[in-house]
Amino acid sequence: MNIPIKGFIENSLVEWEGKIVSIIFLPTCNFLCHYCHAPHLVQSPNDLESIPLESVTKKLQQSFGWIDGVVVSGGEPTVYKELGELLKIFKDIGVLVRVDTNGTKPYVLKDLIEKGLLDCIAMDIKAPLHKKKYEEIAGVPCNMEDIVKSIHIIMESNIEYEFRTTVCPSQLDQYDIEDIAISIRGAERYILQSFRPNHCLNTDMLKENPYPPEVLREFAIMAGKYVTYCCVRGEEGKVLSRNW
Repeated sequence: MNIPIKGFIENSLVEWEGKIVSIIFLPTCNFLCHYCHAPHLVQSPNDLESIPLESVTKKLQQSFGWIDGVVVSGGEPTVYKELGELLKIFKDIGVLVRVDTNGTKPYVLKDLIEKGLLDCIAMDIKAPLHKKKYEEIAGVPCNMEDIVKSIHIIMESNIEYEFRTTVCPSQLDQYDIEDIAISIRGAERYILQSFRPNHCLNTDMLKENPYPPEVLREFAIMAGKYVTYCCVRGEEGKVLSRNW
């Protein structure tokens, strides 16, 4: 299997709410988001040492019964044709599996869901679903039909999922967040993530200040009118907005 693993966190209590998980980072991405906090995975993955799959599976087997699952992140995992093979290895160990994705490969997601290889999907929604705005933030041309298809596939999947948006002041405002929330109306879970000015792909972003926490909370309350549950990342235990 030709999938390089460039990062491995043995256990995390915050990555998947309510679960203890390991996190695996795969390199390369088909987006070039200006605020990306993993530029090493996107621009120079070959400079990073690869972690043998056998080392990862051994750790997962040793931690079986302690950890609940594994999160496969990136980069963008769905660019790898062999992703299903990798996920099956983890499923065979007996742990839950989540994939983090930008939603550009809807039919990959559909295939993984149909094969029972996913227990959860976390999809980043970069901007309102308008081509120009999306491409400005993604940094590359975007097929918006694929993004929309992924949203529909995920919402109809009958597995756990969350949508999330990194909120950067120079790129998104409250009206953009509301627009996104309307486009995923009825979604189970929508998480707002604060932009953090560190290790950004575009170094100009390092000079930008994030929104104050109270502003993001107001955004979450507003977005929560359209989805079942919305909060700011890191405040999952606080019910900022739940649309019953």
